[in-house]
Amino acid sequence: MDGKHPPLSKQHSIDGPGSPIILFDAECMLCSANAQFVLTHDKIGLFRLASMQGDVGAAIYRRHGMDPRNPSSILVVENNRVREDSDAVLSIYERLGLPWRLLSALRIVPAFLRDPVYRWVAHNRYRLFGKRESCWVAPPEYRDRLL
Repeated sequence: MDGKHPPLSKQHSIDGPGSPIILFDAECMLCSANAQFVLTHDKIGLFRLASMQGDVGAAIYRRHGMDPRNPSSILVVENNRVREDSDAVLSIYERLGLPWRLLSALRIVPAFLRDPVYRWVAHNRYRLFGKRESCWVAPPEYRDRLL
């Protein structure tokens, strides 16, 4: 633990108010690269991450009607609000500060146009970017931000 973030119990992190949780596929090369990017650029430690392969992440996916063995989207869960598809991705980058916040300009493109592109990439993620033989594991300095 780095001292910047108070410890959060898994129950509080999932059900109570608090930090947004990003649920991602830790076997997907693109998804795990994005998780690493978020951890590196989230200077205030806002986000917590959970992989769909882990117990906590799988439970959250199931709670929101998705199969953790074959999710159709990244999820961002915060205070009982769930964002998915391109909205989830944009909500992450908007909160990372500048220059990443500038990607919020993509919101001028309606979700009904953004989401099919997101879903196509998500559906083809292993073919396009590769699949890890084992799940990505965060470096020790970030482990307190993983559920």
